[in-house]
Amino acid sequence: MNTVKLVVLLFIFNCYPSFTYSQELPPQEVSKLITSYKNDLRGPYHRIKWFCEDGTEREPKDPCPDGIGGGIQHASFKASALQLRRANHLFFGEILGGLKPNDFLDRNANYSRLKQYQIGNYLSSVDNGWVLRKAQYYRGAIQSEDEEAWGKDFFINIVADDEFIIQNYYLLRQSLKDIPHNGDDNIAQLMRSQSKILSEDHPSFMDIRIKIHGQPQASDIRLVNNYLQSKKTSFTEEASLAFEDLVKTMHTFYAPIDFKDLKSDLSQITEQNEATASLSEFLKNYSKDATPDQLTSALSNVLYAIRTHITDFKYSKNRLAILDLSNQLENILLKEAQKWDTTNLSDNLYKINTLACATLGSGLIEEWEYYAIASQFTLTTSGNTTNLKQLNAILNTSRSIVEWTTTMVKANYQDEVNIYTKFEPLAYGFIDDRVRSSISLNLGEEVSKLGVLIAKVSNINNAVVDLKNQTTIRGLNPGYAFGKLVVVDGNPEDVSVHSNNIYIFEKPPSDLKPIAGIMTVSEGNLVSHVQLLARNLGIPNAVLSYENLKDLKAYDGKKVFYAVSNQGHVILKFEDDMTSEEKDLFFKKESTKNRIAVPVENIKLDTNEVLNMRAVRAVNSGEICGPKAANLGELKHLFPEQVVEGLVIPFGVFRAHMDQQMPGENKSYWSYLNETFNKAEALRTENSDEETVEAFQLENLRILHKAIINMQLSATFEKDLKANFKDAFKGSIGTVPVFLRSDTNMEDLKEFTGAGLNLTLFNILLEDGILKGIKQVWASAYTERSFKWRQKYLLNPENVFPSILIIPSVDVDYSGVMITKGINSGNTSDVTVAFSRGAGGAVDGQLAETRLITEDASELLAPARQPNYIRLPENGGTKTYYTSYNAPILNDKNIEDIKALAKSIRKTMDPNSVSEHAFDVEFGFKNNELWLFQIRPFVENKQAKSSEYLISISPRTNVDRNIALTTAL
Repeated sequence: MNTVKLVVLLFIFNCYPSFTYSQELPPQEVSKLITSYKNDLRGPYHRIKWFCEDGTEREPKDPCPDGIGGGIQHASFKASALQLRRANHLFFGEILGGLKPNDFLDRNANYSRLKQYQIGNYLSSVDNGWVLRKAQYYRGAIQSEDEEAWGKDFFINIVADDEFIIQNYYLLRQSLKDIPHNGDDNIAQLMRSQSKILSEDHPSFMDIRIKIHGQPQASDIRLVNNYLQSKKTSFTEEASLAFEDLVKTMHTFYAPIDFKDLKSDLSQITEQNEATASLSEFLKNYSKDATPDQLTSALSNVLYAIRTHITDFKYSKNRLAILDLSNQLENILLKEAQKWDTTNLSDNLYKINTLACATLGSGLIEEWEYYAIASQFTLTTSGNTTNLKQLNAILNTSRSIVEWTTTMVKANYQDEVNIYTKFEPLAYGFIDDRVRSSISLNLGEEVSKLGVLIAKVSNINNAVVDLKNQTTIRGLNPGYAFGKLVVVDGNPEDVSVHSNNIYIFEKPPSDLKPIAGIMTVSEGNLVSHVQLLARNLGIPNAVLSYENLKDLKAYDGKKVFYAVSNQGHVILKFEDDMTSEEKDLFFKKESTKNRIAVPVENIKLDTNEVLNMRAVRAVNSGEICGPKAANLGELKHLFPEQVVEGLVIPFGVFRAHMDQQMPGENKSYWSYLNETFNKAEALRTENSDEETVEAFQLENLRILHKAIINMQLSATFEKDLKANFKDAFKGSIGTVPVFLRSDTNMEDLKEFTGAGLNLTLFNILLEDGILKGIKQVWASAYTERSFKWRQKYLLNPENVFPSILIIPSVDVDYSGVMITKGINSGNTSDVTVAFSRGAGGAVDGQLAETRLITEDASELLAPARQPNYIRLPENGGTKTYYTSYNAPILNDKNIEDIKALAKSIRKTMDPNSVSEHAFDVEFGFKNNELWLFQIRPFVENKQAKSSEYLISISPRTNVDRNIALTTAL
């Protein structure tokens, strides 16, 4: 090989490594590849080839013969891009022509490849072609006519499937906007992308860009033209042309309704049903002279008719045509809704009702969800007035619908966006772009108007710094805090939190360490571990809009005072603005901080054999085992047919193992643990700061945690466990999959719940896995998260003893949590439940189906928006599945069973104090049969709820006050 060839080959391998391995590339390496593609004239492509119908490939000058079915010409992919597909399941610069439709649909990965194509289109629009930045001009790489023909065939194929349409209506309509199939394009997205790019190049354009994104109107064209004229003398020719292109796009977007074209498109549909009749009626009765409110209302009805009758069409070509018309009509509705200016309460309520219907028609909520809340928009009027109580109910329902629409977008795309954001931060804007291009934006504005009016007449106003729109903020849990404000715009799971900070998350993390206060865009569900801990510990907790979060980013890092009143009133102010009363709260709070001792006076550490769960009762909690095992043993006695069998590894077994010699330390595990806490107290006595003390403890506990995991189990214990396992579960260890649940003596104290702090292992089958799992569960009491939560509130954390509850796996269809009271209402005869599909539902902050069940009704508080769930196969481990949202999780029988269970629990678990105590119950349904897994007291922070300060900031309102429907907004 000569020198010149060698240099060329080295260059090729350095720029485009040919991967011969299949391991997944880390995000930083993917990011480097993206940069290389952006700077390459061919992007991720290798060269142009012919791809023939028989699967063969030919050179550009050697077309596929007709005799083998012909073929299409387009670019092939570089080795690095192909490797990303194999190893990372990432598809950059996708070429549709020639793809197998099912490969692109990617059902087994929850349609990931299709969604990535949409995200890629978005990135291309906001980042000058993205990976195709220079390859946009690579002639012949993509043949538009082949892409469009493929797209049409693709949609004809998938819309033939009734189930796919019903289960994925939102995703289907969105994909029609992005995949070429009918000479169409996404004008709305183009307008936003152009304005975004221009604002980045010209910061003085930012205010207009915000207007275009947040409150788009036809008058924005004049704003852009005026800006262009004012800057034209200082602009380059290229900049002027870019603004002129934006104006052209805006003129296209805001062009008057072309009724003639709509009638022509409708005439191509060869079948007649309710959908075509509704559209035909609209085109017959309305013209360009119709008012925005008339058009918006009529279009909402048409969109509703199309959605509810789409599967009435027999032929795919008609289904595709009506769906394309549906997207056209939605674009018209978006523009008309912006023109519709409501001036009084009556107009406002009518518009909210109309747009709520439009969210159903456009796929943002499901049909069953709409009907679950439709009756809540009905007003009982007296003459021309209503009352504040009814208006507040409508406001809460309307806010919920706005939240459900945004969570529908996230449920469909968040997983892919999270993956892309790790190597391409711009991808995070995709979800915001989809929300802004939907009716959710205008509905949110209208709901905010109602909130402002109610706040005005009720004399209730949030006081959150200087935010413009605060009506979207509502308190979930009372409390107050002072600390540094940290605003997290993105995936919260990798954020390292500090206990003295106040955090604003888009979604609460599933494994949250202690913090001073929290606000979230999505509250998760009312009974997740995060929510229960916040409620138990008096941590102020509120929900806000994504717009609020973005506005608050300007104050990231500032010291703030944060309070949530008992009535949900929210205050957030800077340190300098605090009153003397508010400053005194923290002096008093620190000096009177409630710290509790884990009771150990009755603990029996000499019980060191494995117990059958039938042998324990509630009275044994804190004595020989934790409350999970004790209470489940009680439930087994009370509800023998609804509770599984179980084994209990008591405190004494753990304590006996801790007396063994700890490797490398010349002392026992127990001595090492106690010396750690003694040394910590000595450091405090020496005036070491708390961070130094905590760092010392955490490092020692990290060493202890690892040592326990590697601990040798005694032969006597293993023999005892195997014998009891076979007796209880009618199968030898290693043949019956089980759950291992940590069950400490620091859980379910009167002042502290400890919910979700320690480890639960799912569906462990193999003997070795069970034995290792026991040590992992023991060790979980010494993780950083568990230690930090309890260290904050316990006087004697060294006396935390873990027991373990072992129960056989039940592969439930759906599972969740019940609180035997109305969490928000406080009504002790109500029940609050949150359910997700599969096992382990609702406890880790999933967007679960949440309901308030009363004696007479089941009120939907939130539908499920969790795209994935786990099942428990007989061979152990877990298997992930994906779900849709077109049907509720709980059925009528389930709800009746839940009501009956709640009554039984109140009566049997606490017969003398039914009105005062509530319980936190984990359970599930398999084949509509109810199975109980855990029960514990529901612990709330009464000090936070009764705080004089929190009472003082809760405005008193007369909910029966009459409000005229003609009241001006």
